[in-house]
Amino acid sequence: MTKELTDIEETIGKTKDQFVDAAKRANKELDRQRKRLTTELDRANARAARTRMEIQKEAERVASKTATAAQREVKKQMRNLEKALEGARKDAERFRDDLVPVVDNLISARNHLAHALRIDKALATIQRELKRRPAEERAKEKVVAKVTRTKVATKAPARKKAVRKTVAKKVPAVKAPPTDKAA
Repeated sequence: MTKELTDIEETIGKTKDQFVDAAKRANKELDRQRKRLTTELDRANARAARTRMEIQKEAERVASKTATAAQREVKKQMRNLEKALEGARKDAERFRDDLVPVVDNLISARNHLAHALRIDKALATIQRELKRRPAEERAKEKVVAKVTRTKVATKAPARKKAVRKTVAKKVPAVKAPPTDKAA
């Protein structure tokens, strides 16, 4: 029975270690993905801001020029810049959409890691309790053995049964039937 319990305990320990390692790996990988997507989102936002500034400068330049050929060329450049701005906005939105499940998975992985660490603490508590319990049981067994030894040694000798005297029963005296003296 103790070999089976030892095997089970080893299996629980290995499983716990695997669970904690997997939770840590998932947490690390998801955190890495979150950082990468956040960086790409920041780049896309910066690109959109730059393009917006270029569009504004082009619009000011067009306003200052009056020639129709220059206006056509500036409008063409503005359309290209607006397309680039739209592309940057789409990229930023796509990165935001990609970031949502990664953050959700990261939260879940962090919860699993916390759970794994709590399991680790609970198992450590149980192991301490199991280590302490056999010592207590051995102490109880020693006390019980000592008490039984002293009881056996100090056992009183058996008493002899007292001999009973038989007592004669008194026989009641027979009364004579009443006589009629008054007659």
